[in-house]
Amino acid sequence: MSTYHIPVLLGESIEGLDIKPDGIYVDLTFGGGGHSREILKHLTTGKLIGFDQDVDAEKNVPDDDRFIFVRHNFRYFKNFMKYLGYPKVDGILADLGVSSHEFDVAERGFSFRFDGDLDMRMNQDSNFTAADLLNEYSVEDLYRIFKFYGEVKNPGKLAHLVDTKRKEMPFTTIQHFKEVIVPCTPKFKEHKYLAQVFQAIRIEVNQEMDVLKEMLLQSADMLKPDGRLVVITYHSLEDRLVKNFIRDGKFDGSAEKDFFGNVQTPLTAINRKVIVPGEKEIELNGRARSAKLRIAQPKTD
Repeated sequence: MSTYHIPVLLGESIEGLDIKPDGIYVDLTFGGGGHSREILKHLTTGKLIGFDQDVDAEKNVPDDDRFIFVRHNFRYFKNFMKYLGYPKVDGILADLGVSSHEFDVAERGFSFRFDGDLDMRMNQDSNFTAADLLNEYSVEDLYRIFKFYGEVKNPGKLAHLVDTKRKEMPFTTIQHFKEVIVPCTPKFKEHKYLAQVFQAIRIEVNQEMDVLKEMLLQSADMLKPDGRLVVITYHSLEDRLVKNFIRDGKFDGSAEKDFFGNVQTPLTAINRKVIVPGEKEIELNGRARSAKLRIAQPKTD
């Protein structure tokens, strides 16, 4: 079995799903299978369908007749669920972000701690890598991703530096890229800055924001009337989309209201206040530090 992170907010996630022993559940981010194995403990005749586009995750699939694994991006999960014969489900879990397994494998190119190819593909069957992005994107698009996905303070300077240097030598490795952007990297804040830059590139390579939006829209259609959606996020961009969609039914923070002033949203929040890990969990699991958990169910009239 591959080494993956300890499941974050495990107890709170399971409680949020409100599992029925005979229910149908979906783990959209199977990874190491930590959340899935806990869900299976609560099922008798129920079914659990796990999604993951990473080929490494398939090594962790449990030998259990109640479990079905789909090696695919969860942006298409609604179609897959209909194909499998489950047009409605009792619960959906999504533990977003990159697994520590992906970060710890140098060849995957997710971490600036190692040298290696500029890859960052969650789906290794994809043809588009971080190197392609850095070598081919326009200055305007580089500025956009560094500003909005990385939230760096000097996106223009960084975008122009990348554009200048790639004409001298195309980017292929992490070490070369790090050396090139030293003039943009604030002293004594190198770690934070590189984390922001790598996050921006990773989000764009994997279209994470678009995938999340599609997943949330599909989840609202897939849930049974008393079903539950449980989402764990790790950065403000993800959490903002989830929060806005649950509250307003939209992603930009606006809201449509009916004649009586009621917000037209398909979901309603179970937890009015976002759930975060306690100090003990953060101490045992560093990945939990930035985690936020939101739970919702279909809105009833």
